[in-house]
Amino acid sequence: MVAIIPQPLHVESPVGGAAFPLEGAVLVAGPTEAEQRVAAYAADLLTRAAGTRVAVAGSVPDGAPSIALRLADVAGPSGSDSPERYTLEVDGSGAVLTATAPVGLFHAVQTLRRLVTEGEHGPEVSAVVVHDAPRFAWRGLSFDVARNFFPVRQIELVIDVLASYKLNVLHLHLTDDQGWRIETPSRPELAKLASETSTSGTAGGHLSLADFRHLQDYAADRFVTIVPEIDLPGHTNAATSVYGELRADGQRTAPYEGIEVGFSQLTYDLPATEPFLREVLADVAAITDGEYLHVGGDEALTLGAEEYAQFIALLEEIVAETGKKTITWQEAAQAGTRPDTLLQYWDNRVDSAPFLAAAARGSRFIMSPGNRAYLDMKYTAEYPLGQDWAGLIELRTAYDWDPAEVIEGLPVDQIEGVEAAVWTETLSTQEELFLMLLPRLSAVAEVAWTAPERKDWDDYRARVVAEAATWRREGLSFHETPQVDWS
Repeated sequence: MVAIIPQPLHVESPVGGAAFPLEGAVLVAGPTEAEQRVAAYAADLLTRAAGTRVAVAGSVPDGAPSIALRLADVAGPSGSDSPERYTLEVDGSGAVLTATAPVGLFHAVQTLRRLVTEGEHGPEVSAVVVHDAPRFAWRGLSFDVARNFFPVRQIELVIDVLASYKLNVLHLHLTDDQGWRIETPSRPELAKLASETSTSGTAGGHLSLADFRHLQDYAADRFVTIVPEIDLPGHTNAATSVYGELRADGQRTAPYEGIEVGFSQLTYDLPATEPFLREVLADVAAITDGEYLHVGGDEALTLGAEEYAQFIALLEEIVAETGKKTITWQEAAQAGTRPDTLLQYWDNRVDSAPFLAAAARGSRFIMSPGNRAYLDMKYTAEYPLGQDWAGLIELRTAYDWDPAEVIEGLPVDQIEGVEAAVWTETLSTQEELFLMLLPRLSAVAEVAWTAPERKDWDDYRARVVAEAATWRREGLSFHETPQVDWS
């Protein structure tokens, strides 16, 4: 069995094809900085997977098995124009990875890593031909570091796991009622005074400008883009606990460490509100490499419809003036968002008419249905971690769904992609985080990457067993769901 996650578009295992040995293998890539960066990453990844050194070389020594990384005009499945497409060919003499862009080479490396097995004479790579490209361009994870803060090293581990499953977006939920987790130069008091609380009662924290710079560089090396979220105009108790002038009564709110939602808000017509929004969003835009800013828009339950719509229009205007593009949660569709605002769908319990109306205006959607993709939901009613308001999400529930069928009547070509989410009201440690992410994140990754006709639950169940060996080797906790025979 070829145990690749996510399942490629085309895989062929030649009958009688010889594997090639990794002992003494060298890796050769083109001269550009991007190609050499992918080669260095590949050498480290394959060395860890094989337990034997795979070196980068300028040329192949006589008789040595080789892994060649090549940029070419033609690669991937016939007819695909995705910049992420790639072809991988393995036989007894080595492997050739071909792509039209460095990101495709990177994905090919992730596939190659999953073909490493222990043969009779040491580590080897199975013979195979793969032609592959993603179904959706946007494939990500929303990671809440506001309710409980997770430090840089743990965010790096999340990025590594995202990249391993060909996910390409890390959406960081940076502000909420419980904490403000990003340094904002125009308002330094926010991170200084509103970052030490959490729902777990443990120490808080925040990302400095240097931390955020480092994380973006770390992610970019793995072809992952970081999208920051400043949640507005609700979920704002951390901000109002510092600035009373953002409140109608002028009084600062008390720090909050609970897990309720929907009780906090800004007030549109106060003199302090618009300058606050402009300064904070300009700060975040200035330090963000990617083209998007997420401005929340969810669960502003204490605002009337008119005031809420005023906020959404203002937020879209401010983000556009920073040179970025706007993302909001689905609620903003009711406010008549601009056609270029990306809407993130999460709550399947509400009427879909506003979303179809937004689609008619030209809006595109990220699909994050809470009952499938919210990975902080419990696996079962008895599971000790997580919540259950969106339902119980066992592994098969996270796997068996089609983004094109979530909003009935939404054209599939208006789906930008898929994003899992992990909210941390009940999660505060690395072990707890990864118990909820794995194995379900790998299932959602296959939903995002793989064509529906290529998905198969029983086949995935077998492949995820092979994947668990990597999690154990890397020291990542995961939930051994009874839906899989891990033996």
